[in-house]
Amino acid sequence: MPKPKQHILVIRLSAMGDVAMVVSVIRGLVGKYPDVKITVLTREFFTPFFRGLPQVTVFPADLKGRHKGVFGLWKLSKELKAFKIDVIADLHNVLRSNILKLFFFGKRTVQIDKGRAEKKALVSGKKFQQLKTTHQRYADVFGKLGFPIDISNPTFPERVVLSSKLQTLIGHSFKKIIGIAPFAAHEGKMYPLTLMKKVIDALSKDYQIVLFGGGKKEVEALNDIENTFENVVSAAGKLSLNEELDLISNLDGMLAMDSGNAHMAAMMGVKTITIWGVTHPFAGFAPFNQPKDYALVANRDLFPEIPTSIFGNKYPENYKDAAGSISPETIISKVKGSI
Repeated sequence: MPKPKQHILVIRLSAMGDVAMVVSVIRGLVGKYPDVKITVLTREFFTPFFRGLPQVTVFPADLKGRHKGVFGLWKLSKELKAFKIDVIADLHNVLRSNILKLFFFGKRTVQIDKGRAEKKALVSGKKFQQLKTTHQRYADVFGKLGFPIDISNPTFPERVVLSSKLQTLIGHSFKKIIGIAPFAAHEGKMYPLTLMKKVIDALSKDYQIVLFGGGKKEVEALNDIENTFENVVSAAGKLSLNEELDLISNLDGMLAMDSGNAHMAAMMGVKTITIWGVTHPFAGFAPFNQPKDYALVANRDLFPEIPTSIFGNKYPENYKDAAGSISPETIISKVKGSI
């Protein structure tokens, strides 16, 4: 058993979904080892993800400012050493985190095994099988540091009492509330918007719909959808991340792409149904603690090269709308049967 009050530095700098996936694992860690202290090194924007975890402190990395480059990472190590770190869990395992760890010479460090060879085999089509989940890969790092955890029976935060601002936003309907996040970082990961509107139209008759997204174009598109259908409101561009998490905690379900919104909902314990285009849950990035049948995947008979890449950034031009091979009726039925 590790000595009490050990201080673990956890490194996971980006992206949003990857950082969100860390939260449930750390919640399991501090639940089993309440005397452990955690400092998470990540972007300041992600700080709200770790709220409600008193053993956890977020140290913001300013990678475009004072922590930029090798000299900046050296300064970052000096700042972190003041916190008397005992061991380091590198959940990112990139050049930047590896350089940073060099400045902690003598400290025990374990880095994530990303399974690059397995993922390469998956993308190349050599082996089409379920790989270890990213959540388990994170948990394995803590296990190797001497903190084994079982993430199969997780706990989640309670629903937040909504502020008057959020109550006004969603209205006072007695319908169940479903979040829908129709966008993703890459177009090949998205469900065609024309088909998504059919899904929203159908679901809005039985549910209160809240739309999530970010960026000017997404905000404009979601505002247009809000103005087109009854029982649909857009939260895009209107909330802080803290407020967004408050709202997500009150959802009865989330429908999202393979995206950060899906992982945010899952880390709050919300039922999360995902739509997959050129990526595939076999790569290990499905939302935490969700049934396998909550992941709706594109038709591989029509698009046999799926997954075309791990992150959805590479795909043949004719695969752009692969997610559209999932019918709106399939999605509507899954939501109504699950939420």
